[in-house]
Amino acid sequence: MRLGAKGCVLVARTLGAWGCKPVRFCYRGNSQEFRRDQREKSAEPVAAFRREQEQQWKERNRTVLTYLAAGVVGMAGLSYAAVPLYRLYCQATGLGGSALDGHSSEQIETMEPVKDRIIKVTFNSDVHSSLQWNFKPQQTEVYVVPGETALAFYKAKNPTDRPIIGISTYNVLPPEAGQYFNKIQCFCFEEQRLNPHEEVDMPVFFFIDPEFVEDPKMERVNYITLSYTFFEAKIGYKPPLPGYN
Repeated sequence: MRLGAKGCVLVARTLGAWGCKPVRFCYRGNSQEFRRDQREKSAEPVAAFRREQEQQWKERNRTVLTYLAAGVVGMAGLSYAAVPLYRLYCQATGLGGSALDGHSSEQIETMEPVKDRIIKVTFNSDVHSSLQWNFKPQQTEVYVVPGETALAFYKAKNPTDRPIIGISTYNVLPPEAGQYFNKIQCFCFEEQRLNPHEEVDMPVFFFIDPEFVEDPKMERVNYITLSYTFFEAKIGYKPPLPGYN
């Protein structure tokens, strides 16, 4: 098939055994219009296919963006909750050099001291640069035995002319001893408000679990350090995790 000069189509028609004879079919309009019309008709399926593909890609992109947004929100929520959850976990397990909390009075009363295992407990204090407080232990060391309660004190003073709220974190060294160092009463992780020039005593009531002597890793541990660090309590501020300050 081909176009003639006047826009007609020449088609070969079969005439039996005599062969083929060209037959002319005329197209209304010139040859350029015919070609353009043919191109437009052949382009319609391609354009429709492309439109369908674009729509599918848009839907996929929207789905991916939805999942990404949900992931970002979830990660933000987890990061916000991670600090208090991890802190509670540390206090419950002694991980990261954290002393344990929450022992019943019955357990404390039934403990039997291990008299032949004397441990030296030293005390340390630090104040973050953001807090204008004086903070120090009232004793540098005490000697205790596993299964025996002990009481120590820290002293804090606000030398400024304005009230300040502080909050403290702590750790135990060596970190492995944290799971056996139990605090009955403590001022850590609680906001402490001191008025101008006010001075207070802060008690720490603790004991070392008798199971300390049964742990082979504690065989050579004769010294334990309890360290506190005070920070100024501000909106949105979270003190460092126990054992990593």
